[in-house]
Amino acid sequence: MQIQEKIAVVGGGSWATALVKILSENGAEVNWWLRSPEDVAHLQQYAHNPRYLSGVRFDLDYVKPSTDLAETVAKADWVILAVPAAFVQQALTPLAQDAFKGKTLVSAVKGMIPVQNILITDYLGEQYGVPAEHQCVIAGPCHAEEVALEKQSYLTIGSHDIVRAEQFCRLLRNRYVKANPLDDIDGVEYCAVLKNIIALACGIAHGLNYGDNFQAVMVSNAMTEIEDFLHAIMPLPRNLTGSAYLGDLLVTAYSQFSRNRTFGNMIGRGYTVKSAQFEMNMVAEGYYAVQSIYELNKRLQVDMPITTAVYHILYERFSPALEIDILKDKFK
Repeated sequence: MQIQEKIAVVGGGSWATALVKILSENGAEVNWWLRSPEDVAHLQQYAHNPRYLSGVRFDLDYVKPSTDLAETVAKADWVILAVPAAFVQQALTPLAQDAFKGKTLVSAVKGMIPVQNILITDYLGEQYGVPAEHQCVIAGPCHAEEVALEKQSYLTIGSHDIVRAEQFCRLLRNRYVKANPLDDIDGVEYCAVLKNIIALACGIAHGLNYGDNFQAVMVSNAMTEIEDFLHAIMPLPRNLTGSAYLGDLLVTAYSQFSRNRTFGNMIGRGYTVKSAQFEMNMVAEGYYAVQSIYELNKRLQVDMPITTAVYHILYERFSPALEIDILKDKFK
């Protein structure tokens, strides 16, 4: 399928790599920004990412790696952000404020801007003047590792402009990826943030030797927590059993590929935050997200026991065993 679209992908991690695979194999020209000159040189010579999903080979007639962010963005009609939320501001610093004018921005980021505690889409609107209707959000349930293996995967594209969301869905669909549009961009984006926090809690419980029975109860209680938060911050009629909500939560809470679950598991087994981050050498978005949600909830006053427990463990160094023990009595 020859799409002949020009797309920029910003980021060199596993999810960026998976998206480049999907888009380039569908015939799009993908201008791919990576921070490391060594990684760009490796891609140009060997046609694979040396750090992530290294088994994926790229057709360099379609994939153009570069360290020049401004040039990469300038060439594209669609710009996909796929860097950790904590580094979005730093990554975009070289760009002029009008760099995204006339382009569609697609966030593949599953987090929030720290300190400001705002969604990526809100940041792009405030900092770069990107209209809300020119933005989309990629939601799961989908892990990059399964995309690399070409296992059946599902994506939801959220946008205020449902036509634009459908256009991007067409760029993604292939024999193993199904993509559907949704007009609840804010709910999808907040849910993507919250599910990482829940996955941390599930990992912590697993690290403390709690079993599947307890995790199932935690996830079911988490849906109430997510629903209450979404209603407080962005009230809309939503079916939270949909794949962009419940589905994304389940895959993040249970999958062997979930870095948030892995990070939480290490904390439950006794690792410090720094030692877990060092050993993983990957960013668990939930670590930063829980602080943002906790701060936002000081104003909203939603009952969020799982989020509060994770915040206490990661930021106030409360005992993981004690916090999970307290949660036991709050669950129904």
